[in-house]
Amino acid sequence: MQQKMIQFSGDVSLPAIGQGTWYMGEDASQRKTEVAALRAGIELGLTLIDTAEMYADGGAEKVVGEALTGLRDNVFLVSKVYPWNAGGQKAINACEASLRRLNTDYLDLYLLHWSGSFA
Repeated sequence: MQQKMIQFSGDVSLPAIGQGTWYMGEDASQRKTEVAALRAGIELGLTLIDTAEMYADGGAEKVVGEALTGLRDNVFLVSKVYPWNAGGQKAINACEASLRRLNTDYLDLYLLHWSGSFA
């Protein structure tokens, strides 16, 4: 399946549609199904995956990390940081923890989950 890409200036392009992971990782009995769903989506062209440190207290990132085994180079991976972790060393620590849970050494995009006065 051909995926529509959004072209930005220069050589930057992103998939027009992707997969969200809210509620994944909350029920261990669903892990195999969640991993399979993510992998099926990737196979169908849903190569942008959005997750966050807050989803199941990092559990969703662990599901994504498992699903991306052998596929990391095929996806555009997005994660998000809590506002209260968004400043200085806290942001670095939060990002490094996400990378460990995701079993990768890089994110394609790291976002502030929502604005707040916690930083």
